[in-house]
Amino acid sequence: MQVEKRVKELVEEKIADRPELFLVEVKMLPNNKLIIHVDGDQGINIQDCADISRHVGFHLEEENVVAVAYNLEVSSPGVGEPLKLKRQYEKNIGRDLSVKLDGGDKKEGELLSVTENGILIAEKVKEKGKKAQLVETGIDFSKITETKVLISFK
Repeated sequence: MQVEKRVKELVEEKIADRPELFLVEVKMLPNNKLIIHVDGDQGINIQDCADISRHVGFHLEEENVVAVAYNLEVSSPGVGEPLKLKRQYEKNIGRDLSVKLDGGDKKEGELLSVTENGILIAEKVKEKGKKAQLVETGIDFSKITETKVLISFK
């Protein structure tokens, strides 16, 4: 059984009674570092990460799923990590995003809403000789290559 698939099953099993938590991704890196990113609608705390780590680590050892020594890291996605799931977009409504599109274009603006097919942002558009205007721009998920939350230090 593939390591990442089994880890996903174990994480889902552990958080099944916590509907506010969700699995973002599982990655086994070439250096045998197993990374699990879990998030929550209101964030995730260190105790949740520790509980998931113990659960996954215990079962991987018991089942001898990983044949080599590995490092297990359970955390929330970092500040600079791209958004991967619709649920991550939903929890970031009201925040400023940087969105890269498949044609190479880039859009920045406040996330206003999320639908099944895409997002709506309020983008500042400046025309020559005029003051910047806020324009609502819809973007289909199929056109997005990467989205990151912009961090403001104001």
